[in-house]
Amino acid sequence: MAGQYSRIGVKPIAGALGAEIEGVDLARPLDNQIFSEVHQAFLDHQVIFFRDQRITPEQQLAFARRFGTLNVHPYAPSLEGYPEVLRIFKEKEDRVNFGGGWHSDLTFLEKPPLGSILYAREVPPHGGDTMWTNMYLAYETLSDGLKKILDGLKAVHSANKQYGIDGSEAARNNEKRSMKPNVSESAKAELAQPVVRTHPETGRKALFVNGAFTDRFEGWTKEESRPLLSFLYKHAVKPEFTCRFRWAKDSLAFWDNRCTQHYALNDYHGYRREMHRVTVDGDRVF
Repeated sequence: MAGQYSRIGVKPIAGALGAEIEGVDLARPLDNQIFSEVHQAFLDHQVIFFRDQRITPEQQLAFARRFGTLNVHPYAPSLEGYPEVLRIFKEKEDRVNFGGGWHSDLTFLEKPPLGSILYAREVPPHGGDTMWTNMYLAYETLSDGLKKILDGLKAVHSANKQYGIDGSEAARNNEKRSMKPNVSESAKAELAQPVVRTHPETGRKALFVNGAFTDRFEGWTKEESRPLLSFLYKHAVKPEFTCRFRWAKDSLAFWDNRCTQHYALNDYHGYRREMHRVTVDGDRVF
């Protein structure tokens, strides 16, 4: 794959997915060739990383808009004056963090995100890494028999476990600090999505369930669904399917939400962490 990149450097960080991109300054507009190579690296590696990017919210938004229209998070707080920039933060006294479990973003939406661009504004002196897992591999390594079963299934997704009345403490903390009204009722809405999705750009199949937002298989009870979903959740995050990124201030990650899950580690108690996330709208799941 290295031969197709002539204007940027691409250094994989793990065997399964993830690559650091060199030779790109996101504070400046990207010409069409550099953008095309960054886009190709994004598709090839599922999550790409940029170091030492000193960018403003306007510049982060401008980069994101090259990939599509932008999402305004329905529940979590945005940066003042920038509704498309989600503030993800953990104060020194907080016990739990936002995104502290394996998940894909906003899979309860009719059109789940294409991907998200996360920029490190403040990081702890140690800890606070993020992990990603390759959902192409999660699907491709299943038995043929299980693939046949899953290819015909849909699963019900909902925001309720994270943002509903009994949602996570991290989500409630963020809601308290935001200017948004109570959204617990709207979080109860449910939507069925295919369990296996075909990526609209690569044509590869990926497993598309996650513990944060998947509730059950359509037409099955929760009790019936639990054993198979539990197996899929565990299978999808095998170490050989994952990569891990050590953040530094001004680092930026851009992940493909259509074929990955991610997990923000919560191992930096007593320190503050703040990230700015911009999410690109996606397509219906097929």
